[in-house]
Amino acid sequence: MRGTDRPAAGGYPMHNWREDYARKLTGPDVVTKHVRSGQRVFIGSGAAEPQALVKALTEQRGGIADAQIIHIMTLGVAPYVDPKFEEGFRHNAFFIGANTREAIAECRADYTPLFLSEIPRMFRSGRFPLDHALIQVSPPDEHGFMSYGVSVDIVKSGAESARNVIAQVNPRMPRVLGDAFIHVNQVDAIVEHEEEILESRPPEPDEVARRIGARIAELIEDGSTMQMGIGTIPDAVLHCLTDKKDLGVHTEMFSDGVIELVERGVITGRCKPINTGKITASFVLGTRRLYEWIHDNPLLDFHPTEYTNDPFRIARHDKMVSINSALEIDLTGQVCADSIGNYFYSGIGGQVDFVRGASRSIGGKPIIALPSTAHDGSYSRIVSTLKPGAGVVTSRGDVHYVVTEFGAADLHGKSIRERALALIHVAHPDFREDLMRAARERALVPDEQVAVLALGTPGVDALASSVITDDGRTIRVRIAEPVDEDLMIEAFYKLSPATLYKRFHGHIKRLPRRSFKETVVADLDRHVILVAIASPNDREIIVGIASYDVDTATNAAEIAFIVADEWQLIGIGEHLLTRLIEIARDRGIVSFTAEVLHENAPMLHLFHKCAPGKVHSTIEDGVYHISFSLAPVELRKPVAPTEG
Repeated sequence: MRGTDRPAAGGYPMHNWREDYARKLTGPDVVTKHVRSGQRVFIGSGAAEPQALVKALTEQRGGIADAQIIHIMTLGVAPYVDPKFEEGFRHNAFFIGANTREAIAECRADYTPLFLSEIPRMFRSGRFPLDHALIQVSPPDEHGFMSYGVSVDIVKSGAESARNVIAQVNPRMPRVLGDAFIHVNQVDAIVEHEEEILESRPPEPDEVARRIGARIAELIEDGSTMQMGIGTIPDAVLHCLTDKKDLGVHTEMFSDGVIELVERGVITGRCKPINTGKITASFVLGTRRLYEWIHDNPLLDFHPTEYTNDPFRIARHDKMVSINSALEIDLTGQVCADSIGNYFYSGIGGQVDFVRGASRSIGGKPIIALPSTAHDGSYSRIVSTLKPGAGVVTSRGDVHYVVTEFGAADLHGKSIRERALALIHVAHPDFREDLMRAARERALVPDEQVAVLALGTPGVDALASSVITDDGRTIRVRIAEPVDEDLMIEAFYKLSPATLYKRFHGHIKRLPRRSFKETVVADLDRHVILVAIASPNDREIIVGIASYDVDTATNAAEIAFIVADEWQLIGIGEHLLTRLIEIARDRGIVSFTAEVLHENAPMLHLFHKCAPGKVHSTIEDGVYHISFSLAPVELRKPVAPTEG
């Protein structure tokens, strides 16, 4: 072995690399000649697994025992976990893939949970000393440097830390740029073997993934930097970003969906403070098209995970958005992402690295995205309590946004009660009543709290709108939700006595909390409440509320409004009334009624301005009784003229 004779990583070669290459050239059986009992062998990651070397590893006929095989997820072969090799090899996974999952479940292999950012330090420090590294690289360039290609991640630190490095040189491996090279003089043996780079083709996004993608896209602002993974949800997010501007990418990995956004000019990286104008990543998983696109592409800047996944470096990107998945989430916000109960399924990976990095970014948004159900809709992924044995990857204190196809719940800084309400109402409607019952039993929510089944469904989503006020601020308008209870209370106690008097026709200083609870838990067929939401300083506040109550006997509805003092007379009330008219008309409501104090001239003016036709009013004891039809003027039957 020549590990101690290799130049240090990053050092300059001291002699002609071509002669060195020719001297080190050998066949795959070099693996069987060097690996001995009790040694630790690192294998290259993901799509870069050197399959010829891995197959050769298990071709030894006796004489080897208790060799430890270390790697994160790989897409290729894993013959060393076959029960027939149990005495010869034991695998230790830092992230579990499908090819080793059953062996771990049967305790024929091990799982070591680690943050992806910290694995390289474990190698370099000697905590996990490596005897051999089996890697796959591109052919050397004119200077003798071979690229790690589709997987730099922990492969770079593994190769630089191992006592003996065997490199499978594959002409199909793309040459990627960045901190992604190893010199011929830094390896001990070279095996030339051409094979297709392993591909990963996630299925086309289904309707659930598309709805989740659209909700996440709403959270991504122009100029944001993104981290995303592989799968139908990340792909669905990318499909929904075509109208964004100057997005950047700093991620541990990406797949084919990025290409279109680059070609459309959506991803430019102009706003990135480091690696400006570049896509920064540590590995890719995708198709041949992606592998051809990254080859020698100066737009890309590949680095190992100690760089890409460093939370402090991630946090330097303003408006950093991280998108990660989960297996289930409990009502307090604990995120399980690596196991299904006692069954270890995947790993910690980079989720916590990017959650913490994004949370410390100015304007950052860490997002956990998951379908609301599993097993063809038979199981809710949002649960009262995690399964026995389930591990918490992202803690209650780290979680921010949780997104399903039914909505986005912002949990950061929220109480357990608020979290439970928010998560129940992004769960699938089929499970909300059971979840609410469990939340009441655990005293997470009050006994009288009930679930609203319609929230997050397409019909209710369609009621949302936005308005730009006369002074240029953007206000979002949507149906009131149970989680708005505290926001409504806060808004109420900021109203001036004059505004309260106009709204309630009397002097009022307080309302019991149950009044707000009863308000937001509404029958949407008979009672509609719109809230106008502003977000100053990245914090939601309610600046306006408008509602109607239907009289089923007459199919008419009584309406009521209130707008916060400092937000009055800038167009919010007009938008709220217009939306109520549109919503009520679509639901077959024939007319609106209202009671307005005679001194409330702005409200009287608003009705006359927004009503589809004539406003009828009578006054009694200083209160105007207002009514008007909701039918458009052109649809009303003409009234025959009277004689005389």
